[in-house]
Amino acid sequence: MNEDRRVGKQQPPVILTIAGSDSGAGAGIQADLKAISATGGYACTVLTAVTAQNTCGVFDVFSMSSAHVAKQLDAVFTDFSVKAVKTGMLVNAEIIKTVAAKLSDYKPQWLVVDPVLASTSGKTLLEKEAINALKDILFPIANVVTPNLIEASLLVGEKEDGYTDDKISELIIRLRDLNTKAVLLKGGHSSNQEKCTDVLVLPDKLKNFSAARVVTPNSHGTGCTLSAALACYLGQGLALDIAVEKSKCYLTEALKNSASWQLGNGCGPLGHFFDR
Repeated sequence: MNEDRRVGKQQPPVILTIAGSDSGAGAGIQADLKAISATGGYACTVLTAVTAQNTCGVFDVFSMSSAHVAKQLDAVFTDFSVKAVKTGMLVNAEIIKTVAAKLSDYKPQWLVVDPVLASTSGKTLLEKEAINALKDILFPIANVVTPNLIEASLLVGEKEDGYTDDKISELIIRLRDLNTKAVLLKGGHSSNQEKCTDVLVLPDKLKNFSAARVVTPNSHGTGCTLSAALACYLGQGLALDIAVEKSKCYLTEALKNSASWQLGNGCGPLGHFFDR
């Protein structure tokens, strides 16, 4: 009976997210689980930190030990055939080194690095001395790095304001100096109020992905959601540019789906599940 049910069923790709938790479930591991499930993957998780967090901000961070992170990684990779990995909040240099070493050992086909540096409310989510470890150790083995404009500024040492078209063009030039295969520069913080344009920065070309800006109070976890969906689509065998396009479309619909929600007193979560 059980075997008959499995006949003809397509097995979902296993996608691993390595990130911190959000007790309000709008961002972090919880957002990744929703996005991966909604876009057709089976999500496994490795927890790097537990946050006290809701729609109004991040109030405390409790970090996992690097040894425990290593054990979680071994547990997943020795039992599951992982197609793609997405990293989010990595907390400190020790965890970054551990994650990079394990990924180099297990060699998943795809690695998406979302460089989570600070929360929207200003809470530091990656220790300052760990930024160099992120750039020097994890970026070189990533297939694509997905900073927003503020994170990109921090990564290249630029000032974090006034994201006009000229400022974004300057950022793109600096991003090419990073040791990465590709960067998806997310444009949500740009000064353009009509549309949001993400730029896929490749060594020899740029590709823009634009969508009308969704006016909503509920945008908590957009970066986590986009990078998780991107990892999932890559794990399904799509080319990078097609996976980016599908991920952006998914994120736009998730924003629209929660536009009328009133969950929490701050920046609310996305509606990850909708008719597609």
